[in-house]
Amino acid sequence: MAQQYEEISDRTAEFIAAQHVFFVATAARDGRVNVSPKGLDALRVLGPNRVLWLNGTGSGNETAAHLLDVNRMTLMFCSFERQPLILRLYGTATQIQPDQPEWDERIGLFPPMPGARQIFDMRVDLVQTSCGYGVPFMDYAGDRPLMAQWAEKKGPDGLEAYHREKNLTSIDGFPTGLRSGHFIEEVDAWGWTGG
Repeated sequence: MAQQYEEISDRTAEFIAAQHVFFVATAARDGRVNVSPKGLDALRVLGPNRVLWLNGTGSGNETAAHLLDVNRMTLMFCSFERQPLILRLYGTATQIQPDQPEWDERIGLFPPMPGARQIFDMRVDLVQTSCGYGVPFMDYAGDRPLMAQWAEKKGPDGLEAYHREKNLTSIDGFPTGLRSGHFIEEVDAWGWTGG
């Protein structure tokens, strides 16, 4: 049976921290619903109603576009080990980009991620748990190194070009609000030289 709560408890935050993958769902008023898997060490619970997650460069930027149209987001976590559980966080979110002052305040919460393009700051208004009886057991074998390798090979200029080509509009043609010209500052902050 599903249980609903107004905030993230300490026990729930521990469950979230132990997961290796989570799923993000967003939708604009029109067009396609987007669900994206997210891994790496890219999510932090900052309080009972606040979560931050770091978003790397991808082949699209649906989440950002959808939030500009309808500000709602769902995060889902599944237990693939031990006790079955599905956890959903419902709320609203804003994107923080590297050229904003908030970026410098928040980026230090995460390990370096070459190609990071946004931090999503989510305000959680509902937490729901459900049984997860149908979720299979799966073993975690480790994070893939490919995303960092790809971003490092592209380098700052290549990432900027990729953003301009692939990340400025959604697959339905909605703007994402992504601004370019920020990778040099990010590189300096993390000591990453790219290439």
